[in-house]
Amino acid sequence: MSMRTRGTGWTLGAALAGVLVLAVSGVGYGFNRYKLNRPVTHEALEEHYKYGSIGGDVENGLPLDIVKVLPRAFPEYLPAGGASDYTAFGFIQEPGQDMPIGFSTRQHLIPRTGLNCAPCHVGSWRASEDEAPVVYMGMPAVNLDITAYFQFLFRAAEDERFDPEYLLPLMEEGGARLNATDRLVYSRLIIPAMKERLLYSRDRFAPLFSAEHPAFGPGRVDTFNPYKVNQLAEHYPDGVPRAESIGTVAYPAIWNQGIRDGLALNWDGNSPTIHDRNVGAAFGAGATRESIDMEAIGRVTEYLRTLEAPAYPWGIDEAALGRGEDLYRQYCADCHDLGGSRIGTVEALVRIGTDPWRLASYTERLNGLLLDYGEGYDWKLRDMVKTDGYANQPLDGIWARAPYLHNGSVPTLWDLLTPEAERNGGRTTFYVGHGLYDTTDVGIRTDVAEVGGRASFVFDVTVPGNGNRGHSGAYYGTELADEDKRALVEYLKTIR
Repeated sequence: MSMRTRGTGWTLGAALAGVLVLAVSGVGYGFNRYKLNRPVTHEALEEHYKYGSIGGDVENGLPLDIVKVLPRAFPEYLPAGGASDYTAFGFIQEPGQDMPIGFSTRQHLIPRTGLNCAPCHVGSWRASEDEAPVVYMGMPAVNLDITAYFQFLFRAAEDERFDPEYLLPLMEEGGARLNATDRLVYSRLIIPAMKERLLYSRDRFAPLFSAEHPAFGPGRVDTFNPYKVNQLAEHYPDGVPRAESIGTVAYPAIWNQGIRDGLALNWDGNSPTIHDRNVGAAFGAGATRESIDMEAIGRVTEYLRTLEAPAYPWGIDEAALGRGEDLYRQYCADCHDLGGSRIGTVEALVRIGTDPWRLASYTERLNGLLLDYGEGYDWKLRDMVKTDGYANQPLDGIWARAPYLHNGSVPTLWDLLTPEAERNGGRTTFYVGHGLYDTTDVGIRTDVAEVGGRASFVFDVTVPGNGNRGHSGAYYGTELADEDKRALVEYLKTIR
C-alpha cells in the first residue's frame, strides 16, 4: 500500500537536508556521505526478491535508522503479547539483516527503507508450536497483519515523544553513526518531516482503517481501494461509494509465474498480462509513477517464472492418490489444470457464487482511471479490464495457500469440499494469523486462539467482504462421499 505524501512534504524536506549538508560540510563531503539516490543491490535473484528495491523506497522510503528503533521506542503500540520487533506484525526476520524480508534499502541523501513484493509473498507454516516455522518463497504471507503495521507507524507519529530528543539517542544505541551534521539534519528536518508525513498518510488512508471498514486481518489486504483514496483521490472528492468500498482479498501465491503467461491474473482476472499485474503490485508496495524501477521488477519476474511451489512436508497417503487423481480429473481439472478448457478464464459470479465485494470494488470507472494513470510513462498499464467474476487459477502448491477462496474465508481444503452452510463446522468464526497448520483437513487450524501470548485474529464470515459461500454443489465436489473427499485432498497435496 503506497503512502505517497504531498509534493512539498517529504521530498522537499530531503532536498533541504541535502542543501544544508552541502552548505555546512562542503561539496565533496556532502556528495560522499549523502549520496543522492543509490539502492542497495543484490546479485542473487532470491536475495533481490527478498531485499531489492523496486522503487518503493524512493518517494515513499522511510529513514532506515529511525524505522529500526521504532519498536524499541514505542513498544506499547506493538500487538499485545507479541515480539518486541517487526515480527510482531508477521514479518519474517532473517539473522544478520537490519530489517525483515520485504524491506529494501537505498541511500537517498540518508539511508531509507521501503517495501517490495516479498512482505506479502513470503510466508511460513508449522504443524505445532514445537516446530520451527518453515519459510517458503512466493507463498502468501498468511501471518502478516499489514494494517497493524501501518497503525503502529501512525500511533508512533502521534506520540509527543516522536522528536529528536527521544529518538536520536535510541538511533545511536541501535548502531546509527551520526556526526554533528547528521544530528542537525535529523533534528531540524528528517524527524519532523517523517512525523508530518506519517500523520498525513494516517489521514489519507483513514477510510480503509476506520472502525466502519472491515479489518483486513493477517494474510489479507485491499488491493485497489487504496488507489481511490491516494493516487486517484481527486477523482473521488466525496470519498469511495459504499458499494465499492470493500475489496479485501487474501495474498496470492506467486510461484511458477511462467505457466501463467496468457492466463487471467489477479483474483478477478482484471489483468490479462504479467506486466500489468506486476506494475500494479509495485504501486501497492509504495512505488510511484516516477520511482517505479522496471529493470528491478524484471529481475523479480525472472526469479518468479521458475520458482517452484513447495512440496507438502507432512506426509501423503500414497494409496489414495489413484482415486484422488481420478476425482481431480472429473471435478477440478477443467477449471484448474493447465490442460483444462476453462483454466485462466473468468468464472462469472452468477456461476461461482462467491463473495461479491472484491469484484464490485473494481469498477469500470476505476479501470479507466488506471489505464489513464500511466499516460506518457514507459510502464503504462495497457490491458486491464473489468470482469464479471473470479479467475480460475492453477492449483500448484494449493496446500500452502490456505485459507481458501479469494478472500481467505474457507480455512481448509476439506471445508472447501464441504457444502457452504457446513463449512468450519457451521461456525461463523475461526482464528488466523498464528501460522499453525491443520495436517488432517489440510489448511489453517481454526482453533488456535493465541500463540506464545499473542492473540490470533478472529475471522468472521458474516462481515461484509468475508463471506464463505460459493464454489459449492455437485459441480464442485461438495456432495462427494467423505472417503472420496479424503482421496481428492491427498492428491491436491501433490500438485506443484
